[in-house]
Amino acid sequence: MPSRIRVILPSHLQALAGVGREVLLDVAAPVTQCSVLDALEDRCPALRGAIRDHLTHQRRPMVRFFACQEDVSHEPPDALLPDAVATGDEPFYVVGAIAGG
Repeated sequence: MPSRIRVILPSHLQALAGVGREVLLDVAAPVTQCSVLDALEDRCPALRGAIRDHLTHQRRPMVRFFACQEDVSHEPPDALLPDAVATGDEPFYVVGAIAGG
């Protein structure tokens, strides 16, 4: 049975996808960054290429992922997300990184 995953998007991705702040997704196990992003891109095709590269599926440099208040951006894409995210108790955050200079 798929898990119901909560994904929180920043405002610019909400506008691009035409969705609200929180998107609910059904994700089959195992629940990983890759499986969540695959489901998100299937549900919101306008996000393809905005969060990760079309071909390599590598995260875009100015995008970060958070799960249970931890930055999981540099974890392997196929690493399991925390149980609290997999059960829908905690959301998976997609965040635009801020650069200064």
